[in-house]
Amino acid sequence: MREIETSAQLELVSAGDPMIGWAAQGFAAGVRAWCAGSAVAVASPDVSKHDRLAVIGPVDDAARLTADVLAEVGPSYRPFGDEALIRELAERVPGLKFSASFGWMDAHEVPDLTTTAAWLAGDDGLEELLTEASPSSYAWPGHPGVRRWAAVTGERGELLSIAADAWSAPEIGFLAGVATHPVARGKGLSRQVCAFVTAELVKRHGRVGLMVDADNAAAIAVYERLGYTYRRVAAASVRS
Repeated sequence: MREIETSAQLELVSAGDPMIGWAAQGFAAGVRAWCAGSAVAVASPDVSKHDRLAVIGPVDDAARLTADVLAEVGPSYRPFGDEALIRELAERVPGLKFSASFGWMDAHEVPDLTTTAAWLAGDDGLEELLTEASPSSYAWPGHPGVRRWAAVTGERGELLSIAADAWSAPEIGFLAGVATHPVARGKGLSRQVCAFVTAELVKRHGRVGLMVDADNAAAIAVYERLGYTYRRVAAASVRS
């Protein structure tokens, strides 16, 4: 396998795959990337809650590359990529097991939606809202990589619906931490705050991505109305 050392090289060998570009995080500290044959792998420490190993390419090349990279970086890294590929890797790479399937979505256009959402000046109230409305969120205030929060607020300034700019890479922003207070649900507020963050990240990075549970049909529908396209992906892990 050959190590890749620059974002330009990575974009070339990956044909600009948005998940690979996101995983690389602009080659932030600790990020490494490799290619072998037509496969590409990027190891990113502590990005969106996990040490992740993004993998693309033909299964034969990808299986060999994944095994070699895991031997290099260690078992904490979780391979992720298109679901069909990850299922094959779980069968072919010794010690690897399939973990979960979910969705990757990305968009490259500014949504045509009027919104009252805006960036917040601080973190007041965010943890309380997440604890009540989305305790399984990967993005939390104060976590490294979680850069800023946007919200739709009520008349008294209370947080009604929130979303974060988190783990964004130079080539692609990332939307996370979406949560709406239970009393404010059903009013289209999550669509408003997601439209605002999507627009801001597209303007800054040219593209925006997110991850979503495969069975969260309501959220997927919201994102699709904002211009996102859905990609079936999955993760695997090294057996303990």
